Amino acid sequence: MENAPLIQNDAVVFGLLMATLGFVFWGTSRPGGFWKKFYRIIPSLLMCYFLPSLFSTLGIISGDHSQLYTVVKNYLLPTALVLLTLSIDFQGIKNLGPKAIIMFLTGTIGIILGGPIAVLLFSYISPDVVGGAGAGEVWRGLTTVAGSWIGGGANQTAMKEVFEVGDGVFSAMVTVDVIVANIWMACILFAAGRAKAIDTWNGADDSAIDRLKDRVAEYQSQIAKMPKLTDTMILLAVGFSVTALAHLGGDFLGPFIEQNAPGLKPYSLASKFFWLVVLATTGGLLLSVTRARRLEGIGASRVGSVFIYVLVATIGMKMNLMAILENPGLFLVGGVWILFHALLLIVVAKLIKAPVFFLAVGSQANVGGAASAPIVAAEFHPSLAPVGVLLAVLGYALGTYGAWVCGNLMRIVSGG
Repeated sequence: MENAPLIQNDAVVFGLLMATLGFVFWGTSRPGGFWKKFYRIIPSLLMCYFLPSLFSTLGIISGDHSQLYTVVKNYLLPTALVLLTLSIDFQGIKNLGPKAIIMFLTGTIGIILGGPIAVLLFSYISPDVVGGAGAGEVWRGLTTVAGSWIGGGANQTAMKEVFEVGDGVFSAMVTVDVIVANIWMACILFAAGRAKAIDTWNGADDSAIDRLKDRVAEYQSQIAKMPKLTDTMILLAVGFSVTALAHLGGDFLGPFIEQNAPGLKPYSLASKFFWLVVLATTGGLLLSVTRARRLEGIGASRVGSVFIYVLVATIGMKMNLMAILENPGLFLVGGVWILFHALLLIVVAKLIKAPVFFLAVGSQANVGGAASAPIVAAEFHPSLAPVGVLLAVLGYALGTYGAWVCGNLMRIVSGG
């Protein structure tokens, strides 16, 4: 039996995790010095996973002895999905123009198809790399990468539960996700610094981007306000109420499908958690076409992001970053996957003469999500950072559905 951790009180564990997140964010906010240089090299997201994992490895805390992950995934995760999707501005996305949407969707398709192609390729080259059994099957673990690369951390965890991914393979996948995604982000930032030259070579017209800056700035100024206590309470009421309804729907639909359509079980349609995630996401999308979308002006996505980082920390308690050493070939699988995504984007950008900005932000809105898409957008111009957020929110909306499709395609090519 596993030894009990030093800290067993979940209230104390939660305080330690929050202090850890505060420490990481404090470091990323430093204007200079050691931490500024450190976080240029080491992704802050990786530290949010790594430090709780280190505490667990040292026996200070343990994900197996704590109920925090269960609470967070059942309450904060679906609420985060609601808050991150209710702010989606369909008219604003439409105003970005067809090329922006085409490049974003191309990036999404590149992830959905790239995963099964990589798995199929390695099933011939090196079957052991994409093998495994039960909860440790590699294709199951890769569904969490699909969730992260199409949507974000919430979608990643959703896929872990929907496809019943084992903690061991999930640990390896988080490492693959973070490292491969950040290598690709470095390539995009390199291209951003040469955007004018690349656009000239490609014959792309970037004048629409200047008009875009003005539209985004105007929209942000319209909805922004200093939240009062009432505003925050209404925000939380909306988020948790939709989560409650999603739980209610999931508790009914999961068992109903299992009893009446058992053939759908391999597609996760008999899973209560699958319906919880789908209904929460759908609820957020429905709210986005109502006045509830203006809750973004008082921080809907900010609160949703807080919940996501709490989720990341509780996942860290359960993971072992060294698990990647058991199957280093997974890095190659991730590399082939992201390469397909990149090549598809480049080909389509050339065909439609899309500016580098739309390629870069369209890709990062998928692969990096709300954490890095604004950073990449700001590399072109600071006022364009909200465009990255806008497309990243669309990624959150598609992440649940797209990752589920990708996961089932990988299951099929794996013979599962």
